[in-house]
Amino acid sequence: MKNSILFIITMFLLLFGSSQLEAQDIKSNKNNYLVLSKNIQQLKPVLLTANELEKEDGKKHGVFYVIICGKTVKDIVDNLDFNKLLEKAKKQNIRVFACGISLSKFNINPETLPSHIEITPNGILYGFQLAKKGFITLTI
Repeated sequence: MKNSILFIITMFLLLFGSSQLEAQDIKSNKNNYLVLSKNIQQLKPVLLTANELEKEDGKKHGVFYVIICGKTVKDIVDNLDFNKLLEKAKKQNIRVFACGISLSKFNINPETLPSHIEITPNGILYGFQLAKKGFITLTI
């Protein structure tokens, strides 16, 4: 019963909770960035990099996204250090996503994630969609 409820909630979030995540509203005349990461410990150097790129780009700086995929999603729940980094990311206007497929695969309830992390149903697909929109991408 518990697994059924978790499955239903996850499917609902994947199907209906990501309509705002479509990559069509991104301005292509700016330098937009995406990091697809399989290690949450990389968020700290990513934030430092994003800060330097914003300085370097000036008015040409667009948006900066990070998508967390793979088994590292298990390390997000109740992780105080990661939560502090998410706060920094929010202050830098960096959007951090967790891959819904990874959450499902590793039985992570999306409701247990920190409030500053968004969910994209399929992190790899979303990464490709953003790349087609001209994002500069990096996988680490």
